[in-house]
Amino acid sequence: MNADDSRSTRLARPEPLTEGEPRRLMAKVAWMYHVRGMKQGEIAGRLGLSQSRVSRLLETAVAAGIVRTTVVVPDGLHAELEERLEARYGLREAHVFDVGDGADDTGVVSDLGRMLASRLESNPLEAEVIGFTSWSRSLRETVGSMNQPSQSSAKYVVELLGDVGPPTVQHQAAQLTQQLAALTGAEPRFLRVPGVVSSAEVRQALLDRDAHAREALALLDRVDLALVGIGTCEIVPPLQAGDNFFTTEQFEYARSLGAVGQVNLRFIAADGSPVFSELDELIVGVTLEQLKRCQRTLAVAGGPSKYPAIKAAVLGGFVNTLITDAGTARHLLSET
Repeated sequence: MNADDSRSTRLARPEPLTEGEPRRLMAKVAWMYHVRGMKQGEIAGRLGLSQSRVSRLLETAVAAGIVRTTVVVPDGLHAELEERLEARYGLREAHVFDVGDGADDTGVVSDLGRMLASRLESNPLEAEVIGFTSWSRSLRETVGSMNQPSQSSAKYVVELLGDVGPPTVQHQAAQLTQQLAALTGAEPRFLRVPGVVSSAEVRQALLDRDAHAREALALLDRVDLALVGIGTCEIVPPLQAGDNFFTTEQFEYARSLGAVGQVNLRFIAADGSPVFSELDELIVGVTLEQLKRCQRTLAVAGGPSKYPAIKAAVLGGFVNTLITDAGTARHLLSET
């Protein structure tokens, strides 16, 4: 080998990085390591970097969200609980997961949301129209943790309820709807009107002026897969009383009528029957009747504070696929 041949086989040292390049370098290193299966030493030699820098870039890629770690939970870990729940409540599917020991309700919500993300991305998503509760804490965790599903036939992702909460919550909700649509290859359809209004007349006036909201509401009759939130009859931060949302007095009124929980702000009693009132006329969103017509209505919920609401939702048939924790599953099965 002559001198020229020797020089031609050396890796050229990269030019100095510009301000916008480190993120691209992180992505390139992460791709070579995680997708192509190259060793850190090989990557260092290929790119003219030290191995310690490659290691740092890989760590930074995780922190920056370029690389996400997904744990796929095997089926059948709680097969008996799942089968008993399905038989007891007539569920299409039940998926029961272990969550962190000693987790409070907030921890349960976060853990279950991530578990659902793993489930959705590892199974074909067969639904033309996906209804999405963008303000649900658990579903926000799901989409935030989710990678692209293995297969999706979705054409639309439509919000199931108008805006609730302060502007920051509304903005995050819209972003998550857009993100879910991008992950599933669908078009987003937003409900950019208040989720709760002051009167039926205001509701009609808003819809008369907003063709996009009317289009989204019309899609609710075509939803194949509804991702819904199950809630208590209380105000849970960051939602605020009266901020495109029910007031404390309105929740008290619903409880006085027998409500123990709600599905997308539609109130239900302990035996699963709907609690109809004039409050229904103030909501811009999916109805209980529309949810019952969905082929698959999926809720992710758990924790002691939601026991009555979850039981009411499954008894009424407003949820036919339940993602929950083992503690909640055992409680539901112990109830007479």
